[in-house]
Amino acid sequence: MNENVFQSWLIKELKKRFTNCIVMKTDPTYIQGMPDILILFRNCWAALEVKKSSKASHRPNQDFWVNRMNAMSFSRFISPDNCETVLNDLAKFFESRTPLASIIA
Repeated sequence: MNENVFQSWLIKELKKRFTNCIVMKTDPTYIQGMPDILILFRNCWAALEVKKSSKASHRPNQDFWVNRMNAMSFSRFISPDNCETVLNDLAKFFESRTPLASIIA
């Protein structure tokens, strides 16, 4: 699957799974290696670097930024190969960080 096609599908899927989330595409020319997608959900955020496959090469600084952002919140490389696992992990992360009061409100 083409990376752009997968990324478009992924953005729609994120909005469907995480109602009222904000999904932003980052500017790849601003900070080299910054993950492609930033997700803002309730009181949390996450970043995803989109790849066409799990075997696709990583560009300079991508590993650094994914690891650094994961230490701060949640960040992963995502591809069609690991998509369901990453989305399930993301859902668990959001659930663990969201106060019960904000879910009810």
